[in-house]
Amino acid sequence: MVNDHQITDDELLRGCLRKDRKYQELLYRKYAKKMFAICQGYVRDKTVAQDILQDGFVKVFMKINTFNPDNSLEGWVRRIMTNTAIDYFRQGKKLDRFIVLEEQHNEEAADDAVNKKINVDEILYYLDRLPEGARVIFNLYAIEGYSHKEIADLLKISEGTSKSQFSRARSIIKTYLSGLQSV
Repeated sequence: MVNDHQITDDELLRGCLRKDRKYQELLYRKYAKKMFAICQGYVRDKTVAQDILQDGFVKVFMKINTFNPDNSLEGWVRRIMTNTAIDYFRQGKKLDRFIVLEEQHNEEAADDAVNKKINVDEILYYLDRLPEGARVIFNLYAIEGYSHKEIADLLKISEGTSKSQFSRARSIIKTYLSGLQSV
């Protein structure tokens, strides 16, 4: 077999389609770190994120025959991880942990201080402090690129709830980051 670092996604795909465990392991090792980071974007608990990761890879291996080789394998795996995280919330009914809005919030133009270069770890640190429901919506919209309509359909909430939770989450993160910039 070729060195792990030289194996292409096409080779991984062919091996996984044959249900070859060596290739499944190589696929897992290639993408596990990135996918774990995605899972952690949806849950605070590392153990739960690990469970989501494992469930997601089980789905990857079970559905590998549905993958369209014209698309990105990494993108396809990422989508499965995202959907697995969403399923976790649906089953656990954890989406009731939204931010309580005291008043209608209108988004203002971003402060210049917040737009300055900020360390990704700092953003992730503050993102992790959002309520779970708001964090999920923020991830789906800002990171994964889903529309508010798609988020509403996925999470069985109204489109307005998705928009307001995203807006409020963004405002909270800006507040955190503004305080960080003034230090």
